[in-house]
Amino acid sequence: MKRFGLQNAIKSVIYKIQMSKLFQKKVEDFVCEKCGTEIKGSGYTNHCHKCLWSKHVDINPGDREAVCCGLMEPIDIELKDGIFYVVHKCIKCPHIRKNKLEKGDNFDVAVKIREKIGNK
Repeated sequence: MKRFGLQNAIKSVIYKIQMSKLFQKKVEDFVCEKCGTEIKGSGYTNHCHKCLWSKHVDINPGDREAVCCGLMEPIDIELKDGIFYVVHKCIKCPHIRKNKLEKGDNFDVAVKIREKIGNK
């Protein structure tokens, strides 16, 4: 059993290293296509701080290689290890991605998303 646990730990570390190499920091400002808010990018910004919508532009974070370019609706809010994540689903294709909520994000919108999920 201990050996199996060690193998999983090694696989996890290798996966994290591979994923960190796939991330490309891109500092870009943008205008939200859902609500029109002007967003000042930090290099990690991937959604509108006001409405929490995003856009499907990446295959891997920051690469801007997705051809879909559909808007990504915030469909859920998750809490893991004390960190809130917004779950986005593309409205043009089945792509789903989780992204961290940041300090400047509209938590009132996040609460409404969570309440909406809870009422289903």
